[in-house]
Amino acid sequence: MSDNKRAAAAYWRENIRILLSLLVIWFAVSFGASILFVDYLDQFTFFGFPLGFWFAQQGSIYTFLILIFVYIGMMNKLDRKYNVQEEE
Repeated sequence: MSDNKRAAAAYWRENIRILLSLLVIWFAVSFGASILFVDYLDQFTFFGFPLGFWFAQQGSIYTFLILIFVYIGMMNKLDRKYNVQEEE
């Protein structure tokens, strides 16, 4: 296997690892906090709403938006590591 193919395979592995890690976080927040742990979280309030309800309605969306920016930052770092960044 050539060096370019090894580098491409390593880049892809790291890309998939980042993607899966962020998807697990999003799943934990959207499914876990909004469905599985909603009864426990509803004991607490956030801006006057039960916390479980807030996660179901707003928290998972905010988490997803934050994860988009985290993904952008992590991919830019990965691109620089493998020298495949876009020209500015």
